[in-house]
Amino acid sequence: MNRFDFTPYRRTTVGFDRLFDLLERQARANAGDNYPPFNIERQGDDAYRITLAVAGFKPEDLDITAQQNLLVVKGSKADLADKQYLHLGIANRSFERRFELADFVRVSAADLADGLLTIDLVREVPEAMKPKKVLIGNQKALSVVEGDASAAA
Repeated sequence: MNRFDFTPYRRTTVGFDRLFDLLERQARANAGDNYPPFNIERQGDDAYRITLAVAGFKPEDLDITAQQNLLVVKGSKADLADKQYLHLGIANRSFERRFELADFVRVSAADLADGLLTIDLVREVPEAMKPKKVLIGNQKALSVVEGDASAAA
């Protein structure tokens, strides 16, 4: 397993503890199981899509939980003990996938089609957190005047 040593960075940075902890936790968590396979796609500046290959799972077999900065996708299948298989090549095991989400990222939609679970995410930064222009001295703030452009002439 490749392990990154963040000690030199931890000594010279302040306030990034959460980021380094997140990177180390993800490296440990992703070292083992790769089931189910998934893609993460960027669809715009503030839009993302996670696609998981969950062939054989029905909507009632899947549970998606979104909480602050964490998305958990769980899948559980009924016990196969009552069937006799000569070969079992299709994975029907339970799983749990965790995705760390950035601040202000929320789940906007989820859909299951053709064995693919798609989860759409959107980042919505509150107005209070967006950058604002700061005026210096006695400058007047510019404002947008709504109305017909021909009436102003």
